[in-house]
Amino acid sequence: MRQAGRYLPEYRRVREGVSFLEMCRDVERAVEVSLQPIDLVGSEAVIVFSDIFVPVPAMGVELDFSPGPVIAKPLRTRAQIDALAVPDPRESVPYVFEILRALRAELEARRIPLLGFAGAPFTLAAYLVEGGGSSDFPTLKRMMYREPDSLRALLSKLSEMVIGYLNAQIEAGAQVVQLFDSWAGVLPETERQAWCVEPVLRIVDTLRARHPTVPVICFPRGIGAAYIHPDADLASIEAFLDRQLLETA
Repeated sequence: MRQAGRYLPEYRRVREGVSFLEMCRDVERAVEVSLQPIDLVGSEAVIVFSDIFVPVPAMGVELDFSPGPVIAKPLRTRAQIDALAVPDPRESVPYVFEILRALRAELEARRIPLLGFAGAPFTLAAYLVEGGGSSDFPTLKRMMYREPDSLRALLSKLSEMVIGYLNAQIEAGAQVVQLFDSWAGVLPETERQAWCVEPVLRIVDTLRARHPTVPVICFPRGIGAAYIHPDADLASIEAFLDRQLLETA
């Protein structure tokens, strides 16, 4: 479920002398490393080489990678959150869609599916409020309990951004999209529905209304048995997986 293997010597040669964000913006290099797992290990799908933070700077957030995302001015006030923009991703990050179109053209003859992705709102918010990675995100949790309306406003803006971003990815050729909620596991189960699940459901429902045949994968890391939603139709899920196996056999 990880994009291009960053441990591969072939990847490191392509990346040499280029910063991570520069690599994400370089269409030719991003296409090359996206295809490396197919050519080297025969993986069954291609996920576009990018990062969940690629669309975030256009919202008005200054960040860098060293090596993970580091936010220059963490979002700690309602005024900062209200000032965030939600630009058209086709204008703010056009290179992402150039990469997707090039990959789709390359993969069409091979009949290999292309995945796009985005960060889930809670995980993006965790970094933006905390200022970087953390084991337990204490600053984020303080906002959650002391200023819940501010966190709701941030999640709403991030959800709007992700919806537009994934819609544009699908239009550019992504056949499946995935939401990475890398920090869902830092929340107790009692808080997960409000802060993780509801923003994701808003995104999924909106995408399904516009692109009903495009699968959406949600990956909330670290929540264990809670991966299965209590309302999930397990029989339908099993039937869908069986059909996929038959079609690819």
